[in-house]
Amino acid sequence: MAGTVIVGSGGRLGAALLREWSRAGEEVVGLSRSELDLADADQLRNRLGGMQFDVLVNCAAQTNVDRCETNPEEAFAINRDAVRVLAEICSARGARCIHISTDYVFDGEKTTPYVEEDPARPISQYGASKHEGEEVLLAVDPAHLAVRVSWVFGPDRPSFVDQVVQRALTNETAEAIGDKWAVPTYTLDVAELLRPFLRAKREGGLLHLCNGGSCTWQEYGQFALDCAASAGLPLQARTVGPLKMAELKAFIARRPVHTVMSTAKLTRITGAQPRSWQEAVQEYVATHLVPRLWK
Repeated sequence: MAGTVIVGSGGRLGAALLREWSRAGEEVVGLSRSELDLADADQLRNRLGGMQFDVLVNCAAQTNVDRCETNPEEAFAINRDAVRVLAEICSARGARCIHISTDYVFDGEKTTPYVEEDPARPISQYGASKHEGEEVLLAVDPAHLAVRVSWVFGPDRPSFVDQVVQRALTNETAEAIGDKWAVPTYTLDVAELLRPFLRAKREGGLLHLCNGGSCTWQEYGQFALDCAASAGLPLQARTVGPLKMAELKAFIARRPVHTVMSTAKLTRITGAQPRSWQEAVQEYVATHLVPRLWK
């Protein structure tokens, strides 16, 4: 068994995949940002060329939306050009490339859940660079897989859930955007739902992978606070107030308003249906966040 290489194993999702798949008995090797520079094509070829694997999962990216807007050359070098190199390396050795993408490839104009067949119409440099990354990946080999996720949270690096609960512990007010909708994605659920795609003969192309349902940032934060309060955390703020995206002048790049994604294709291929985002958040808060904050 040649095994799996995870590029970007120091990030929130990559670290979860490395740990959970290793626990499940998979042969997995992780490469963090310090070990592999995505902007250096020669380093990618030299380092990966000496490794044995049949699947490569790319969790690495430039994900700072506003930085991508002001530094588009960097965004496209990492989110598109490096993906092409990784796809070519995989194809040359008969391996599969699974690339993590984003809901920001959509313009947010659709009011029902996006499916994989919907046209990508990014409205930011970040979204455009990630969309072009998908395109070059599948141009190299349509058997490769681009997996779109959204609002990722999990135990390996702080996310919005951690931030809103931490703020409520020390402040009497908490606020979050109330006019932007998507779906939270729990890294431990991604590890479970994506694992079948490590096996050969699975369908390639585009795939949406997130938890079930939809919410605004405000609803997401309010539920996290409710879970934390139920677990006994001494919160000063119990309510998350609404903010409007138009009020946030610090944003440089445009953000799509509605990027809820359907996971019907995932269920059709694997037979598995993601649990609701509420179930995932409740588990995360109780199992990981509260014990950490009580220390």
